[in-house]
This record gives sequence, structure tokens and C-alpha cells, in this order.
Amino acid sequence: MKLLTKEILKKLPALYSQEKTPDPIVQVKFFLTFSNWTWYGLEYDPVEGRFFGLVQGHEEELGYFTLDELLSVRNVVGLGVERDKFFDPCPLSQVQQKEQGVYHGL
Repeated sequence: MKLLTKEILKKLPALYSQEKTPDPIVQVKFFLTFSNWTWYGLEYDPVEGRFFGLVQGHEEELGYFTLDELLSVRNVVGLGVERDKFFDPCPLSQVQQKEQGVYHGL
């Protein structure tokens, strides 16, 4: 599966463009099957291949990750990162609430 389509690239805001937005929109979700790792992309720099978003793994944090990193990750059976093709863009607060078990609309 292609992690970034032309359609998704058109929707992803530039890095730092949502800095002042109180509840920025998450545009894309990536996950690693058979693990607890999930990446939510809020912004993207296509030149550097760098995202800003929410990363959930051993801990949950906002930070940077790259497309190359996503493409290089493999789980214990050799499967790579996939894009959640059923994910609908939504505010970051909804993603965080869902992950805490509070919000059930995603």
C-alpha cells in the first residue's frame, strides 16, 4: 500500500502552518500491525519528507517523524507500516480522546 497518495498530499498542511491552531486537524493515520505503534500526521514537508504529528508507541507525544522512517519500520513478522484507509480527518483532540477511551466516534 502506498503511504501517501496525491490526494493526501494535497490535504496535508505545510509544517508549522497549524502552530497557532488550538485544535489542529489530523489528516492521516499510519499504524504498524501487531504492535501498539501509531502515527497521526498533522503537517508535512514534502521536500524533507518530514511530518509533524502525534506518535503513539511506548509513550504518546507530539513530534516529528519522516516518511523514510515509516517505510523502514517492520514488525516481528516482517510487515511494514500501513495507512489507515478508513481514517477520516478530525481534530487532534478527538484522536487523543479516542485513545484514552473517552471518545467513541472514530
